[in-house]
Amino acid sequence: MKGQTYLILAFIFALLIAVFAVINVDPVQVNYLFGSGEAPLILVILISVLLGGLTTASVGALRYFKLKRENRSLRKNNNSPETGTPAESSEQEDGIQESREHEDSSSKVT
Repeated sequence: MKGQTYLILAFIFALLIAVFAVINVDPVQVNYLFGSGEAPLILVILISVLLGGLTTASVGALRYFKLKRENRSLRKNNNSPETGTPAESSEQEDGIQESREHEDSSSKVT
């Protein structure tokens, strides 16, 4: 459901940008680093939106792959023989807690 909401919002945003761009078709002067030129405002708007979307997608993809790599590393460390499997470490913790309870009960008796 969350994905559908994002898709609908993206479609509405794209539609608004397209309508805004179509309304602004007058030629404008664009200044570059080493010169200037004229271009229709619709192209300037659409290229700016496209570059912004690509930048955002690139940053999101980098973050996604970084988190995926970190997750894989943590899963690998979690199942390593040094620490054992999660079930084994849970059993070890239960055994430690039982031995503490046994020590507490034996110290109260004496």
